[in-house]
Amino acid sequence: MRIEYDVKLDFKDVLIRPKRSVLKTRSEVSLQREFTFKHTQTTWTGVPIIAANMDHTGTFAMALALSQHGLMTALDKFLTQEDWENFAKEHQAALPSCFISCGISDAELEKLSNIMKKVPVSFICLDVANGYTERFVSFLEHLREIYPKTVIMAGNVVTGEMVEELILSGADIVKIGIGPGSVCTTREKTGVGYPQLSAIIECADAAHGLGGQVCADGGCTTPGDVAKAFAAGADFVMLGGMFAGHDECLGEIVEEKGKKYKRFYGMSSSEAMQRHHGSMADYRASEGRSVNVPYKGPVKNTVLDILGGIRSTCTYVGAHRLKELSKRTTFIRVARQLNEVFVPYDVNK
Repeated sequence: MRIEYDVKLDFKDVLIRPKRSVLKTRSEVSLQREFTFKHTQTTWTGVPIIAANMDHTGTFAMALALSQHGLMTALDKFLTQEDWENFAKEHQAALPSCFISCGISDAELEKLSNIMKKVPVSFICLDVANGYTERFVSFLEHLREIYPKTVIMAGNVVTGEMVEELILSGADIVKIGIGPGSVCTTREKTGVGYPQLSAIIECADAAHGLGGQVCADGGCTTPGDVAKAFAAGADFVMLGGMFAGHDECLGEIVEEKGKKYKRFYGMSSSEAMQRHHGSMADYRASEGRSVNVPYKGPVKNTVLDILGGIRSTCTYVGAHRLKELSKRTTFIRVARQLNEVFVPYDVNK
């Protein structure tokens, strides 16, 4: 056993210091990024925000809505081959903004292979809660051999040395975050985790040294948090809770005491296990919570609010492009309140 005494920071532990700027208006800020990926050498251009591959947010309706703004969606892994084929027939133009998600079982690999034979998806999200296992690394290496021209995002991890191993094993993008999600209880159930801002800073440094990218996954509850993630060095930011509760999300609208809600739960929660696997295995514990989030209408309003917030951040530090934000950022540590409770972000407040 050993203890690290270095201070590690989360989004709420810092603010971004303003700097002199020559920008006259937020409209001068470009949020588009262009990336050439390490293993495929293919290029992608767009706004590097991704809807999380949870069954609530990783829907085809979400992919259609976000693609209109240049954003991406990681589709949930429980969608069928028929679902993918129907979507591809009707919405071919949206496919370049989609990730197909996969776990590390043989059955999931077979399902992925069957879909990829029929649908030309350019991005794979290889997603597990614990990206530190030998099995995960071996699966990633095998996946890279099978799909040498497909961009692979793999995770989740939170340390620089594991980011390097995943990139060298075939990942183009490494997903960063263990426990920060709004409906994730991994830190409570296991005691494992890493403050998300420091994780992004350290992992981005490791990835960029090898020509890879990182995706900050979890912990953002406001547009300011998304801006801080990019400022810390994230190339992509994945959002679950902030995109929850919209028309494009899975689930019916329910009413309680005159207010409208939608159901939102973590993918390791007992509710998710019951829905997709029929039961929770005896050897594991639920590592997610279930909540009713306020119904928010079309996701477009939230997208515009998030993008507007990031543009405003850029004007405060003089960054003409999103790419410049991390280079222009100085973080200031602030006192943090204890016992804070997550409140789902609602652009309509």
